Amino acid sequence: MKLEYVPTTCPYCGTGCGFNLVVKDGRAAGIEPWQRAPVNEGKLCQKGRYAHEFIHNKDRLVKPLVRKNGKLVEASWEEALTLVAGKFRTFRPEELACLSSAKASNEDNYLMQKFARAVLKTPNIDHCARLCHSSTVAGLAAAFGSGAMTNSIADLEEAKCIFIIGSNTFEQHPLIGRRVVLARKKGAKIIYADPRFTPTAKQADLYLPLRPGTDVALLNGLMQLIIKTGREASGFIAARTRDFEALKETVLQERYAPENVAAITGVPEEALRTAAEWIALSKPSALLYSMGITQHTVGVDNVKSTANLMLLTGNLGVPGGGVNPLRGQNNVQGACDMGCLPDVYPGYRKVADPGIRKGMEEAWSVPDLPEKPGLSVTELMEQLAEGASQVRCMYVLGENPLLSEPDLNRAKKALENLDFLVVQDIFLSETAELADVVLPAACYAEEDGTQTSTERRVQRLRKALEAPGEARADWQIICELAKLLGYGEQFSYLNEAAIFEEIAAVTPQYGGISYERLEHPEGLHWPCPEKTHPGTPILHREKFTTPDGLGVFSAVEWKAPAEVPDSEYPLLLTTGRSIWHWHTGTMTRRSESLVSEIDSGWVELHPEDARSAGIVNGEQVKVLSRRGEVCLRAKVTEGIKKGVVFIPFHFRECAANLLTNSAFDPVSKIPEYKCCAVRIEKTRQTGNEKEPHGKGVGRNV
Repeated sequence: MKLEYVPTTCPYCGTGCGFNLVVKDGRAAGIEPWQRAPVNEGKLCQKGRYAHEFIHNKDRLVKPLVRKNGKLVEASWEEALTLVAGKFRTFRPEELACLSSAKASNEDNYLMQKFARAVLKTPNIDHCARLCHSSTVAGLAAAFGSGAMTNSIADLEEAKCIFIIGSNTFEQHPLIGRRVVLARKKGAKIIYADPRFTPTAKQADLYLPLRPGTDVALLNGLMQLIIKTGREASGFIAARTRDFEALKETVLQERYAPENVAAITGVPEEALRTAAEWIALSKPSALLYSMGITQHTVGVDNVKSTANLMLLTGNLGVPGGGVNPLRGQNNVQGACDMGCLPDVYPGYRKVADPGIRKGMEEAWSVPDLPEKPGLSVTELMEQLAEGASQVRCMYVLGENPLLSEPDLNRAKKALENLDFLVVQDIFLSETAELADVVLPAACYAEEDGTQTSTERRVQRLRKALEAPGEARADWQIICELAKLLGYGEQFSYLNEAAIFEEIAAVTPQYGGISYERLEHPEGLHWPCPEKTHPGTPILHREKFTTPDGLGVFSAVEWKAPAEVPDSEYPLLLTTGRSIWHWHTGTMTRRSESLVSEIDSGWVELHPEDARSAGIVNGEQVKVLSRRGEVCLRAKVTEGIKKGVVFIPFHFRECAANLLTNSAFDPVSKIPEYKCCAVRIEKTRQTGNEKEPHGKGVGRNV
């Protein structure tokens, strides 16, 4: 018996924790601490601790599947790839679309967007950042010139005040939560704003129970209090920002007076005053947010408002400060960096810029790249559902829109309107079940590569195992398709390191990074433009990356959500995660240890709302919106705001996204997952219900 310990990076959230994958006789046998891992220092959350369990699951895809006579049947790679390449040739560029994946490596994502633009000649390339942090990219870029976390995770320990809004950090990013605890032990004050009293709230010194969809009102109210008490950072504002007067005029309006903000948000006036004082007087202060800020029809406004607050208080470019969006998936940051967005090449360079486009044509030795931005996935799904899209063929890598998109009935209709669908994944996901061709891919443990964490830290993935059956690495599949379509020379990579060399050559922020430098466990924070550059843990130390180097205030008014409660649907639904599961559950619900803890969904509601509906704790109920309905167990709790209900989004059999609203932000095109109107009804007992928490026995998908 031979044991190997292979250091690698966790495939779950964007924290970027490292661990040793234990390999015994060619199989993943466990996870052991990697003490040198800089982010987590050998510690892991529940998901990371069991990140080996899904690898050898019996449901892994091991052979290509091709639909024949309405059924998916096993096929050879030659048959499957020949079919896919042949079909791709029959569509015009505008009829094709590609979805890349925040779960895949930088190398895989880079090749997917290159394949879309250089081989298929389509501008339609996007990925799931559209559904979680596209508003971060747009909002922070407008304020600072860069749409990324401004500080490092370790930096949080230096903060004197940490304001967490729209992030249940202790369940979503537990090892970042650890840094919050360490800061608190050093004396930092923790402020937490959320409609639920979550595990994160339990660690806070001040809890702000705001209503979903009122973030801008809350932030504007805090800024009014800071300005009226003369606590703004006037020196910083004068030297390093512009457009302050426009912001000031907006936030000093009567509608953002403390009593009015309290009425809008539900946060007590005294709590508002305390929060404003702590944020203004505690130097430095850091702000953390996640999808509770971004997933709104005003997601970009929300993000700009977080930037306004930190600009107002001078908490940028310093250790322990900053605006710190926490990425939900392991490589959301990297997939964006790689250009898996419809309007930018790698490094966020605009596809519509003729000079940049010419440079990419030369770098790739490919003429005639698309001249205009393509469709976002939310625009694409809307057009497909309405039967109004030019797109007739989609190539999906590692995404599962049939659980991740809002309004799932509409999403299913959209995909059914395609003429040809190719899905490349490690399991037969709900989306793959609809596909014409399914291509079996390798998982994180079965290929080399890199991924970029929420703090812009580029780190290595290391191959520890062979992929099961005939499954192949994503990059190899893409290269083979490119070869069949006549672009073999442009996709003739020997290995992942060769792909990364090209990434560094065309992505300015990655210019000084190489596999050799990444052998050091610390990795490197981008921007790292030169081979001797040490990386940049803290952005904007001396100037911002805007054209004039100044931070930009935005005058933002509060707007209500696209759908608000009424007499027919009197409650407001918000969605989120459980600590035991991750996104659509494709991997975690194939992990025995995680499933044994929780394997079914639930709906949280306040006791007064439960009494009004005649519902008791643990009862089976039906939750309905204008788009669909789900049946699940009620969890009656004082830990949620009256008038608000919560459903986790991991569970296929009671999918929260059957209910959510597909309305999206006009700038970032992100859907409004965090607010929609619902009602709850009692439903008939079947005698086969299970508890909303605990040892559930629901369908293991």
